[in-house]
Amino acid sequence: MKILRFNDDRIGVVKDGDKVVDVSDSVSARKAKGPQRVMEEIIEGWRKYRRRFEKILAEQSGVPVASVEIHSPLARPGKFLAAFSNYIDRPGRTADNFPNEYFYKSPDLVGPGESVELRDIPACVVYQPEAEFAFVMGKTAENVPANKALDYVFGYVPVFDISTRGMVRRTQFVGKGQGSHGCCGPWIITKDEIPDPHNVVVKSWNNGQPRQNYNTSAMAHKIPNQIAWLTKLLRLSPGDVVATGTFHEGLMPVNSGDVIEIEFANMGRAKFNVKGNSPRKEVEWLPGKNQPTPPPGGGMHIV
Repeated sequence: MKILRFNDDRIGVVKDGDKVVDVSDSVSARKAKGPQRVMEEIIEGWRKYRRRFEKILAEQSGVPVASVEIHSPLARPGKFLAAFSNYIDRPGRTADNFPNEYFYKSPDLVGPGESVELRDIPACVVYQPEAEFAFVMGKTAENVPANKALDYVFGYVPVFDISTRGMVRRTQFVGKGQGSHGCCGPWIITKDEIPDPHNVVVKSWNNGQPRQNYNTSAMAHKIPNQIAWLTKLLRLSPGDVVATGTFHEGLMPVNSGDVIEIEFANMGRAKFNVKGNSPRKEVEWLPGKNQPTPPPGGGMHIV
């Protein structure tokens, strides 16, 4: 199923690819619990809620997706983690070239139709949106072995990791952790609809122009290994989001007024607006080739 939040924090399920069926009333005390807790409850009780949703889907035709206002499917996850690099996007590189490392991003996710804000940071050369394949945890996980890790995944969601380039990074807070720099949507795709998460095409656009177009098969550390490594260090909970890194080829800067889009091929596309400080240099980053030039005395670290 494809599960989304829309309009006044309603819960919907996509039907026939272009309709939304409202399943909100199957969740008790929805408004009192709040949007994030409601989605976590659905994830935790998925066996029960799937039966309820299937019954409603069979009885209702729904309304066009285009007629509703879609929000980030997860309002504010308890954890939003993202992998450093993690894609074999340069000739001659192997998984051994990539550390299994992560950083925290702001959990205040931006939903479709909402805006990324570019702050005025003098040392910043460009802001770049990285299209990423992310997984959503379905169960509490600690010390999970890799061979059982996918059992703990609820589903998958497209995200943009908005990254600040061209500054010395003594911390990931400015480069990766700013508010509104995590875009999520249009919906959570339950894992049964993506039987092989390591064979999914991820695409992005800027103002309608194609940017990234890669397959998750190029992931250096696959999702089971990511979960096994992370859960040695911390507890992952239902509704937590982990972005798996990006294939850097095709990245371009964004400026105020731009519209960026992301899609897992044939699974729904989401648009996000860009506002704030601009313009930024129109410099493309290609693996192993050119990179945005840092300011005098600065350094560059692409992740």
